[in-house]
Amino acid sequence: MKEKLSFQQNLLIGSLLFGLFFGAGNLIFPVQMGQEAGNHTFTATIGFLITGVGLPMVGIVASAISKSESLFDMAKPVSSRYASIFTCMLYLTIGPLFAIPRTATVAFEVGIHPFIFDEYLKLGLIIFSFIFFAITIYFSLRPGQILDWVGKYLTPIFLALLSILLIATFINPMGQVSTYAALGNYADKPLFTGLLDGYNTMDALASVAFAIIIISNMQRLGVKNSNSIAIETCKSGLVSVIGMTIIYGSLAYMGATSLGSVNRANNGGTILSMVSNYYFGFIGTILLSAIVGVACIKTAIGLITSCSEMFSEMFPKSISYKNYAILFTAFSFIIANFGLSNIIQLSVPVLMFLYPLTITLILLSLLTPFINKQSDVYKWTTGLTIIAAFFDLCKSLPQSLQENIVVSQIVNFAHLYLPGFDYGFGWILPALCGFLIGLIAWSIRAKNIVFVYKVFHNKPAK
Repeated sequence: MKEKLSFQQNLLIGSLLFGLFFGAGNLIFPVQMGQEAGNHTFTATIGFLITGVGLPMVGIVASAISKSESLFDMAKPVSSRYASIFTCMLYLTIGPLFAIPRTATVAFEVGIHPFIFDEYLKLGLIIFSFIFFAITIYFSLRPGQILDWVGKYLTPIFLALLSILLIATFINPMGQVSTYAALGNYADKPLFTGLLDGYNTMDALASVAFAIIIISNMQRLGVKNSNSIAIETCKSGLVSVIGMTIIYGSLAYMGATSLGSVNRANNGGTILSMVSNYYFGFIGTILLSAIVGVACIKTAIGLITSCSEMFSEMFPKSISYKNYAILFTAFSFIIANFGLSNIIQLSVPVLMFLYPLTITLILLSLLTPFINKQSDVYKWTTGLTIIAAFFDLCKSLPQSLQENIVVSQIVNFAHLYLPGFDYGFGWILPALCGFLIGLIAWSIRAKNIVFVYKVFHNKPAK
């Protein structure tokens, strides 16, 4: 049993990490953020990098440090029932309900839409998504080869194609970042808005799901010890962090400078399409189609694989891995045909609820060497975070639902009494309070156990 990977193997795992993470949302959201943040793009990008790059890497490492082979293992200290429910919710969110359908709709919106008349868009989406998911299921049914397909081939191809467009952006900028004023929340709180934008990539949620793929591939390469896996994950993750940071920053810069030559748009996919057409004309549209297609295919493969592996492990007596993969792919095909804008709109409230729970779980897992997965700490931290996250969910509901008197009263209560709620971080103080209460409960329980032990062992003989 070896304790570390070779340099080439670290690069390969890093490429796999990058390939799994960098998909649909990773392309469209930083571009849109840059266009709306304008002269505050740098500050907003820092926030985006924290939640869009840093947090996912921490999630992978936390899984290894806590010696958890799956999300279920990470959440189990709260309770087995909670672990099952939370795992199902998260995997369905990053799987067939939102993230997997989004890979197909982004690929269609950016790569195919420009070539189709508006009256044929629905039919075009049906045909394209069918072909897209047929390719996805072909590779997903062979999970043992995902390291080669994503790490060796698809990620390098994607980077080579994307670099052409990014280099053109820097060599011949469309405008100056400082020229355009920031819009909306980017004007007065760009850092916090960028932090929340990073949520949209779903990468922090995906990190605790992809951990099962990374750990299993580490083990296939010969690294079995959990501490060694954590160290090698950090080393491999550095490759992914550097790559994602450079590309996110470049995409945000592209969006911020784009207003010098193209119009504003309501989604990053449209902006990318206009920019590629500006630089390369019709060839640019084809180039972008290839970039987005490769990016989305590799992420869809990773998501189908991780979701199917997790559900087949959790419910081994019900459905096999193969049948889960087919089921999730078919359901994703159906959801994809509701369209990109609807998928994004519906996913935001769910993300605002799941992200605080995922972040606290990652932080608790990082503290495993100190708190040793103590149940009281996990339960109190998670319990108070759930309450606070529910307020964030209500705040993110579509406007028509927010006008409901019950929902509006819930949101108004949180505005008044929950610090940081206006910035999207009202869960932090409750989570911290839960953590401290859990530590106190743990301490009291430990003292009681010691007291009982002493009473029984010092009891005089009859």
